[in-house]
Amino acid sequence: MPDRALAVLVAVPFLLGAAAAPATLDGQVAFTFRDPEIVESSGLVARGGLVVTVNDSGDSGRVLVVDPASGETVGVTRWDDDPRDVEALAPAGPGEVWVGDIGDNRAVRDSVEVLRVPVGREDRTVAPERFELVYPDGATDAETLMTEPGSGRLVVVSKGILGGVVYRAPARLHADRPNRLEAVGTALPIATDGSFLPDGRHVLLRNYGAAEVLTWPGLEEVGSFELPDQDQGEGLAVDEEGRILISTEGASSDVLRVRLPREVRAALAPPTPTPTPAAPSGSGSASPDPEGDPAPAEEVVVDRSVWPWLLGTGAGLGLLVLLLRWTWRRPGG
Repeated sequence: MPDRALAVLVAVPFLLGAAAAPATLDGQVAFTFRDPEIVESSGLVARGGLVVTVNDSGDSGRVLVVDPASGETVGVTRWDDDPRDVEALAPAGPGEVWVGDIGDNRAVRDSVEVLRVPVGREDRTVAPERFELVYPDGATDAETLMTEPGSGRLVVVSKGILGGVVYRAPARLHADRPNRLEAVGTALPIATDGSFLPDGRHVLLRNYGAAEVLTWPGLEEVGSFELPDQDQGEGLAVDEEGRILISTEGASSDVLRVRLPREVRAALAPPTPTPTPAAPSGSGSASPDPEGDPAPAEEVVVDRSVWPWLLGTGAGLGLLVLLLRWTWRRPGG
């Protein structure tokens, strides 16, 4: 994991850029992690009244299951091989999660890996299913893994400084060969986690200071907003009822419950159907065919505007350069 000071400086431009969004949401403390082993909560999944989390890179192969009523860990699933850089979780069906070993800060990995892991109110050691993922455009750092409702298809969002790329996995994953991802659009910079909303037609993504809601699969922005202050916010989960939880790294950290801003909720509401006048008798007019499922998104490179975020980039990078020069010149540094 990079030095925390550098991570904060890299986040500065995007926190400044988020100032163009609506006022910060007030988050309520849903619960506090009581387990001293949870020190770097990165991925987050909320299902079946339980919350599953995983520590950032450097931990052994394990996920931790927490009862939000008490904040206590009630189950741990372990596997033998240590991961390289676990950064994300996503729902995988009843009693299971996807573990995303997808971190690549130095962009040196030829491929990344996802594991399907059982979870619940018990401790266990398993040999999970493993699937290799390959990006179409070379090594990529990512911290966001999502599961498309209905199809169960995996979606990965890169942690790009000037904007993330959204990748979709094949409809069927093969364990015996690499599975090639396809790029389908772009998202906010420095994405640290995300989730589909229960309607399956929208995704919610976050970075260290802000969040955005996008349509799926069109990836058009519905709205963006600031998140409550957190030391290093890297987790986001949406449960079956649409309740949103966000977590941060740090021992005994609070998990916050937030609501989408009113204007975003209004934009997500399904449109009121407009009655269609009946065709005149004998006109021979046929009723229009019902609208089918959205066509699969083609692999694209989308040039979405990032100007609000770029306004602070110079300041943040300048601070980074100054810190590095100061560090290099310190005696013994």
